[in-house]
Amino acid sequence: MALRTIVTEGDPELRKKSKEVGEVTDRIKEILADMVDTMRESNGVGLAGPQIGIKRRLFVAEPNPEANPPLVYYMIDPEIYEEEGEEVDDEGCLSVPGLIGTVTRPAKIKMRAKDINGDIQDYEFEGFEARVMCHEYDHLNGVLYIDKATDIREPSYDEDEDGEYDEEEIDDRAEGEAE
Repeated sequence: MALRTIVTEGDPELRKKSKEVGEVTDRIKEILADMVDTMRESNGVGLAGPQIGIKRRLFVAEPNPEANPPLVYYMIDPEIYEEEGEEVDDEGCLSVPGLIGTVTRPAKIKMRAKDINGDIQDYEFEGFEARVMCHEYDHLNGVLYIDKATDIREPSYDEDEDGEYDEEEIDDRAEGEAE
């Protein structure tokens, strides 16, 4: 597999609506595998086609990278057909590096998409998983989280892009300050 270059905010291609994939070919499967590698290499939990310059309605998501075995969702031509409730939390994005913002998202969603084999699947997500799916789904419509966010800011030294404590980042900063 190959790592892909992530398109960042400011590139007008991120603002375009993606076209349907249609048939899941070997080429689409190869792109999806590259997306998983790129997402993991970048420490992300999701990556949409437009973020690597592919203007098709597809994304990959791994909302719990610590899961054993890993569970990657391959979403092709997805549709969110039901939303319930709302939750407010911080988000970051590989296409908007170095910033986080507070975003209101549905607490629960129902989604239909083709899987990596081209079979139509129905999914229900809630909490963080629903947030990840909605975030990636927005990319397919040319929407970035910063379009919906309030309090856009750089993460503080004790939180990462998910608003979580990042011990490695603090260790790195401490080493830099000591030099």
